[in-house]
Amino acid sequence: MATKKVTVTIPEDLLDEIRAEAAERGMSAYVAEALRFKRDRDRLRELSDWLQEEHGPLTDEERTTAFDELEGLDAEHECRRATGTHGAGEAA
Repeated sequence: MATKKVTVTIPEDLLDEIRAEAAERGMSAYVAEALRFKRDRDRLRELSDWLQEEHGPLTDEERTTAFDELEGLDAEHECRRATGTHGAGEAA
């Protein structure tokens, strides 16, 4: 994959924290991952906004159901991370 060098300005205290966390994989990989995460969240927010415009806001019941399902998925992922297991045919 092609890369391009850029210059950014980051608050010093944040940079110190990031350097400590990014040491193993490197600053560039850490920042690229953070930017991808932010871009994906922005796209998800755009989709959410569009869906609300098209279909109206979620009801309290729909919101509760969604959060319950997310909690279940989070618990399953945490369990798999803790045990290091993945089901057949699933990506690691």
